[in-house]
Amino acid sequence: MRHAYRLVWSAAALSGLADGVLKVALPLVAVGVTRSPALVAGLAFAVTLPWLLFALPAGAFVDRIDRRRAMAGANVLRAVLLAALVGGLFAGVATIWLLYLVAFCVGIAETVHDTAAQSIVPQVVSRERLPAANARLYAAELTANQFAGPPLAGALVVAGAAAPFLGATGLWLAAAAALLPMRGSFRVARTAADGGSLRAEIAEGVRWLWRQRILRTFAAMVGVSNFASNAAFAVLVVYAVGPGSAMGLSAPQYGWLLTSLAGGSLLGSLAAGPVVRRLGRARALAVALVTVAMVGVPALTANPFVLGAAFVVGGAGIVIANVVMVSLRQSITPDRLLGRVNSCYRLVAWGTMPLGAATGGLLAEAFGVRSVFAVMGVLVLTTLLGLRTTTNAAMDAAERSATKLAAGHAGTGADPVAT
Repeated sequence: MRHAYRLVWSAAALSGLADGVLKVALPLVAVGVTRSPALVAGLAFAVTLPWLLFALPAGAFVDRIDRRRAMAGANVLRAVLLAALVGGLFAGVATIWLLYLVAFCVGIAETVHDTAAQSIVPQVVSRERLPAANARLYAAELTANQFAGPPLAGALVVAGAAAPFLGATGLWLAAAAALLPMRGSFRVARTAADGGSLRAEIAEGVRWLWRQRILRTFAAMVGVSNFASNAAFAVLVVYAVGPGSAMGLSAPQYGWLLTSLAGGSLLGSLAAGPVVRRLGRARALAVALVTVAMVGVPALTANPFVLGAAFVVGGAGIVIANVVMVSLRQSITPDRLLGRVNSCYRLVAWGTMPLGAATGGLLAEAFGVRSVFAVMGVLVLTTLLGLRTTTNAAMDAAERSATKLAAGHAGTGADPVAT
């Protein structure tokens, strides 16, 4: 399985690099079309809206088919969409509405890819190795997405509006090709309970997640954090780029600013294991959540070096929190339900992203860009209330319960669905 994990890791790195190029290229191209904060923020809304609309069907789909093929197919689809956008740019029909359409369709494919990618990990590594495997995956994905992607996008935009989209197209095709050498089936075994309609299977995943108090709380905490972060970052380009902005950065300089998040992410992926062992999972989460409040720092200063330092700290906190939360979810969820549970979780945790992006744009229009950062920094701190539920004892108990349940079903051959 080590070979399979290395291939998944490689595909994740390439796909993350394409994501990083696209997320910077879209708003940079958009600000050349419009300077409206609301319209620019609308791109973040369009690319994340599918998590609100399609997350649940994507989870059921991933539990029905080979997860490796789901990842590869989604990346090929995203490459085709960007190739179509490049055609539109060369034809001279580049409008904000074309960017919206492509962003929305790419987001739909992302719901399938990311759900499959997170669900396939327990199939290629043992349960006890999940934290280390997830930390390495986050190191690859986030470093490529945030460290290499933004400056690459900034450089490519200088070469022409179509250049970053061509680059992302090639990277997604390479990510799909990286999965081809994987041997065997990555379709999970289905039981008699899985023979119902898509709606019934989705409902089963929703019910299972709802019964897990600790996972419900995690989803709500991440949902609030993502709402705030997306509100802030949706308007950051207006605050940072251009001669009339508060920071006055160029496009390449803006890309480098965002790489500070990647630097922090890399540090977080390396430090996650030692930090969790030293502090325990609950305290590590508390420290991580406080650092995510870095989204409020632009309300206090436009100094790019101060903001860069804050983004480094925040990036590390994001990764540490994700390693703790995702590893627990993977370890206590039955394999056959993991796609549906992941998608249900992300409906709550990620479905807030388009709402945050839209809110950020509207707040910026009404009260100014700095007000968005101030409000969202305070909002992130409210997630600390969830730590009353997500204690070390609660996480340990959830894992013991899942282990006993799995052992009992392995001995009886019964359906492994938690009750």
